[in-house]
Amino acid sequence: MPVGAGTGAHIAKVDTVAPSTALRAVPLPRFAGAERAQSAAHLRSGSAAGTRGPMSHSAIINVMIKAAYRAGRSLKRDLGEVENLQVSLKGPRNFVTAADRRAEEIVYEDLAKARPDYGFLGEEGGVRAGADKSHRWIVDPLDGTTNFLHGIPHFAVSIALEREGAIVAALTYNPANDELFTAERGKGAFLNDRRIRVSARQRLAEAVVACGLPHYGRGDLALGRHEIAAAQQHFAGLRRFGAATLDLAWIAAGRFDAFWERNLSPWDLAAGMLLIREAGGFVTDLDGGDHVLTKGHVAAGNDTMHRELLRLLREAGKEAAKEPAGAPAGS
Repeated sequence: MPVGAGTGAHIAKVDTVAPSTALRAVPLPRFAGAERAQSAAHLRSGSAAGTRGPMSHSAIINVMIKAAYRAGRSLKRDLGEVENLQVSLKGPRNFVTAADRRAEEIVYEDLAKARPDYGFLGEEGGVRAGADKSHRWIVDPLDGTTNFLHGIPHFAVSIALEREGAIVAALTYNPANDELFTAERGKGAFLNDRRIRVSARQRLAEAVVACGLPHYGRGDLALGRHEIAAAQQHFAGLRRFGAATLDLAWIAAGRFDAFWERNLSPWDLAAGMLLIREAGGFVTDLDGGDHVLTKGHVAAGNDTMHRELLRLLREAGKEAAKEPAGAPAGS
């Protein structure tokens, strides 16, 4: 991912690291509707956050874990080299590009060995068709590339499995701290084999919210300014950590209370959406619909935070629409 410019002093309070990947025109999976009913059923299931989950995994999750761990070991070695390259004249960018591609090939090899007929959609290699048209892997081999480029240990390998157009298994793994988030449809979400739940927080003034940032030349700056200003007025704090897959996983784990971002790609979103829903949370596009992967825009959180976040973003959009076209930043 390219390193973007900052958005200016008007959003200086937002902790920021890196931009997100752009939406690309690729075939997209879907998620079933009736999300609130599904999440309510999870909340009634009686599994409290932090309880110990089963130590054994399904065959498909084991396949995903093996691939993620092997790619993660490669990225860990490469991260050490990146830190050494920071002081070189050439810099680490070309090395990181190679590390990204190498990680995707490792994941692809392991997944293809276990399920040779499945299709594959990767950030680096794009679409690789499979004989089995009902199954497809969706993979981001290195989310948080800009963090990785700067030696910041906040990045992830993300793998999702699509079956008949729906995401049924998900994994997000941060090799830097060995945090492994997994979920299967109908079976809950886990962090290192411990059951996780979205935050139960209800008061906006106590909430910590993650977000993306627009950058000059990419995204709607006026809209971004208004959205961030609205969030700053109502939430306890905003965070920008530079890896959407981990932002979504942290919503599932209850670390963040809400999250929104625009202009993301399927591999940024697929795994995290299932993690959040299996953790009892809500994920929609910014219009409150189920077209997250088509639009590349996302809002997530528990019921209250998700609903209130959508309300604030709608109000911010109305204010942004009042600005004259081409209005300078801060006008």
